[in-house]
Amino acid sequence: MEKTLIYLDPDSDLNLQSQIRQKLVEAIMLGTFPAKKKLPSSRKLAEQLGVARNTVVLVYQQLIDEEYLVSRERSGIYVNEKILGGRVGFEGKGNRSVKITSKWRQRIKSDISSQSGFSAPPNWQQFPYPFIEGQFDTSLYPIKEWREASRLALGVREIYEWASESGDADDPMLIEQIRTKILPRRGIQASSDEMLITIGTQQSLYLTAQLLVNSTVSVAVEEPGYPEMRKILAQRRAAMVYQNVDEEGLIVDSHLDDCQVLYVTPSHQTPTAVTMSMERREELIKKASTFDQLIIEDDFEFESNYLGQPHPALRSMDKENRVIYMSCLSKVLAPGLRLGFMVAAPELIREARKLRRLMVLHPPLNNQRAAAYFLSLGHYDTFLMHLNETFEARWIALRRAVNYYMLPYAAIAPAQGGTSLWIQVSKDINVKYLVQEASKRGILVEPMDHYYANVQNSQHCFRMGITSIPVEKIREGVDRLRDLIHDITENKIESFENAKGRHLANTDLFDTLADKTLLCPIAYGDPCSIDLKRDGSMVGRAGYANEDCDTGRWWVDGDKWYRQWTRWAWGDVGIYNVVIDGDTFKLFDEQGRLIDQGILNELVVL
Repeated sequence: MEKTLIYLDPDSDLNLQSQIRQKLVEAIMLGTFPAKKKLPSSRKLAEQLGVARNTVVLVYQQLIDEEYLVSRERSGIYVNEKILGGRVGFEGKGNRSVKITSKWRQRIKSDISSQSGFSAPPNWQQFPYPFIEGQFDTSLYPIKEWREASRLALGVREIYEWASESGDADDPMLIEQIRTKILPRRGIQASSDEMLITIGTQQSLYLTAQLLVNSTVSVAVEEPGYPEMRKILAQRRAAMVYQNVDEEGLIVDSHLDDCQVLYVTPSHQTPTAVTMSMERREELIKKASTFDQLIIEDDFEFESNYLGQPHPALRSMDKENRVIYMSCLSKVLAPGLRLGFMVAAPELIREARKLRRLMVLHPPLNNQRAAAYFLSLGHYDTFLMHLNETFEARWIALRRAVNYYMLPYAAIAPAQGGTSLWIQVSKDINVKYLVQEASKRGILVEPMDHYYANVQNSQHCFRMGITSIPVEKIREGVDRLRDLIHDITENKIESFENAKGRHLANTDLFDTLADKTLLCPIAYGDPCSIDLKRDGSMVGRAGYANEDCDTGRWWVDGDKWYRQWTRWAWGDVGIYNVVIDGDTFKLFDEQGRLIDQGILNELVVL
């Protein structure tokens, strides 16, 4: 008797009967069980698999009924050669690796860059600190709600609707749900003839570029910016103008005057996460009107601002139908869903629909209907609220941890929200090496070179995302990353052991700090002041309008200074050695690491 050729997965969601059926069908179609091959008897296969014989009998009978197998009296059960009929030259050998020869290189007329940039390792879930943006956190997925929507989409009447020939039309129910539930969040009003469902934002970008861009068209793109859009434009031979980004988003100046198309990610710029200000949005709309330009607004990540109110989409401010708006459901629900949409002038939508028809006709209508039910039942609104709360807690935690642990080494781009932070470090740090060494310590961060058109312009940056890491792991991960940065930095930040200045202790420490104001920087650029009163109370104010305030207490014990905030620094008791160098104070933690420094002033009592 031959050894068992199929194996059951104890972690599978399928029951035993379904697993056995699935494995047998796979073995038959791959040729593992060739035509006319006799299969083990139901008793022997049941013994080999450790299951009840009746389970195997039921599977065999089902496959006989469906003509995968045939039963021959007094002989046994065999693979039905009829099931493999019409399969020309099939030998069950699987896919072969193919090398492109020079002859084929000459024949292929499209030059598409294969440079892929950063990719998270396939086993990223096994890393304890995955600070990578955009990976799917399965713990957040609304499984029960999506199953309910899918079940409704599989009703008999629903199947008759979406399974029938519909031409290139999208599901009207999904169009209506996006029009009434999603677009109003961004301040957009649209009619159904201004909307098109796509296979993710990527297809929206591709369709738009195909229709609007060729070698005669100049397109402004953000620098740094979304590399996939640059590849799409390069494939169209577009002349690209790489326009710098500052703390308010894309810089609007005379460099844009000769462009026919402007591509922007205003909600949370890719990859810096900077939100375009209202003033900059108005400038951009005015510029487009003055020079008769079109704007592609890639709203891949809805504007989730945790430090302020969200701004309206550019499309909502557009009075001349110049803005082509695109977004997706995949970013919120799951990347594998691959559902996006675009909103634009009816004339462009009509042509985009024609072009889409040549590619895929339309995205799968069963998925469209399931998404429509998910929206109509209110699951989307509830899930989005939960997702924003979760991501806000993670984002704030990451921002605080970077500011606390990495202040001497790093600066943060002035983002207001989103799912990532853009971190800039000193020029003596090799970011590529940092990323490699961090992964060895279980920390995943994303290098930034591939976001720049000219790698030489890269500003020694990396990105830290929060979509994949639980909030309780963020602080520890940042602390470990800080130690790594210290280890590989050539120009070492001073530690307590080699600190320049005078170490304060006991009454000298108390008298030096009492009734003083500490002026200290923040990693994300805002000012911060801390008033230390002689009675042991303290007040902290951060931001240009003191929008972030906290209170706490401080005291001295021996040669250590203690402080505890109500909210800041997680409310922990901080224990520090204090060194004074002129009017500069330096705080070193118990490991001797420099945590903070600034200027010491007299407290002004108002």
